[in-house]
Amino acid sequence: MNPILKPQMMTTFLKRTALAGLLGVCSVSAFALPSDRQQPITLVADRATFNERTGVTTYTGNVIIEQGTMKLQANSIVANLNSKKEISSITANGSPARFQQKVDANKGLAKGHANKIVYNADSGIITLTGNAFLEQDGASIRGNTLRYSMNKGDIEAVGTPNKTGSSSGRVQIVIPPSSSKSFPGARD
Repeated sequence: MNPILKPQMMTTFLKRTALAGLLGVCSVSAFALPSDRQQPITLVADRATFNERTGVTTYTGNVIIEQGTMKLQANSIVANLNSKKEISSITANGSPARFQQKVDANKGLAKGHANKIVYNADSGIITLTGNAFLEQDGASIRGNTLRYSMNKGDIEAVGTPNKTGSSSGRVQIVIPPSSSKSFPGARD
């Protein structure tokens, strides 16, 4: 495969997948299916609290948020509002926290999980920490920490150093073969 195409394909996949779990919740749904934005948001939890003074909303106990094809499941979700009552950050914790969303009508569901998923509206950075994993249509990335900058389009995957050379704890990327493209130098 052309070495220039690999990073472009993975970047496109990761951009869409990293956003999938939080788009409906964060009202940043530019990469979601247009029909998802028109759907009602349903939230189910064992307990919900809102503190007007601090602007913190907390949902605990098997939290499930759905909007169209977007689904986010976590043990707890905390949303922080700024002085304008806009979301400044959202934190989902779970064992693991899971999300899925169809971000492109021509592709399968984008799915992911991590022990902690944090969206920072000020910086535009989504951070998945602890056994972080993203996948769509056979492509995937795994690491201890995955960071995606919505503003820059940068993706950073961090693993745990491993002197044995095994894949345990290290960043793992899977790029499926492309059956519809031929690459320079490839012969049938």
